[in-house]
Amino acid sequence: MTPAQLSRTVLQTVRRAVEADELRVAVLPERVKVQAPPRAGCGDYATNVALQLARGVDGGGTTAALRVAEVLRRRLVVTPGIAGVEIAGPGFLNITVDSGGHAALVRGVLERGEGYGRSDALAGTLVRLAPAREVRGVLVGAVVGRLVAVCGGECEVVDGGEVLAVRPVGIAPEELLGSLGSDAARWALLRPAAHDLPDLDPGRLLAQRESNPLFRVRYAHARVRALLRNGVDLGVDPDSSRSADSAYDHPTALALISLLGDYPRLLESAARHRAPDRLARHLEATADAFFRFHDACPPLPRGEQKPLAAHRSRLALAEAAGTVLAGGLHLLGISAPEHL
Repeated sequence: MTPAQLSRTVLQTVRRAVEADELRVAVLPERVKVQAPPRAGCGDYATNVALQLARGVDGGGTTAALRVAEVLRRRLVVTPGIAGVEIAGPGFLNITVDSGGHAALVRGVLERGEGYGRSDALAGTLVRLAPAREVRGVLVGAVVGRLVAVCGGECEVVDGGEVLAVRPVGIAPEELLGSLGSDAARWALLRPAAHDLPDLDPGRLLAQRESNPLFRVRYAHARVRALLRNGVDLGVDPDSSRSADSAYDHPTALALISLLGDYPRLLESAARHRAPDRLARHLEATADAFFRFHDACPPLPRGEQKPLAAHRSRLALAEAAGTVLAGGLHLLGISAPEHL
């Protein structure tokens, strides 16, 4: 079950609870937001829909939110594709999806390739941006247009359009490219939030070490490609079939799958908020999660170990991570090398 499917499932659950008179709310939400939980061990996805609904129930408050959450929990926990639901804090719902859904999500990423994450969430939406003349504003505007397009919308630059409030850097494009190169320059201008001043230090942006986020993201992709090449030599092909679902039980695998599943929602959010920095940060988180998974659950056999179904399943997850990393980097206009 993807985040989009889960969002629709939760929304349908809310509507059915209202129809059954188990909930009485003033306004039904048009959409339900689900996202990766802030900490490991809190399920695959979390939603604050109970807190939102509770605002119109008996004056709101924690007690009302917990009552709403319990109504939704009872209904969701028996829904096909959902393995468990827990209530946390003042009324958050932490949802664990059926393990079969993990393999299905990995397969979905691999089947769609870099097209994974594309949607029609902004279909019929026309975003008009005002012309920008400063290098950072021009770049952010171009990437926002790309993000809007992958979500089904259209973007055009016109006088009188929306002004992107991006803090300028006060440096000529030629000077920026000369000191950093295209990839690092783009990352430097796109990674910070619009109101933050970018770090343009070549010593940090070009360093090939873990302290450099761009290096980590690109190295994670290159590492995935190396795993796939080595897998061919060892006779291990990526396979996310249901028979290997147990390979995704480890917390590091679940954390990585959660980030991959959240990628389509993240693209929509970045497009709606004109915020390419959200995509850059998501790629960082995905790369870091991949390395933790790689170290805890080796995708390839080691030493004299024979290839197992778990290795094929793990390699499929690694390939899915590399697919998302490559797709996200290309949306930012940054290369995803096979060797680094």
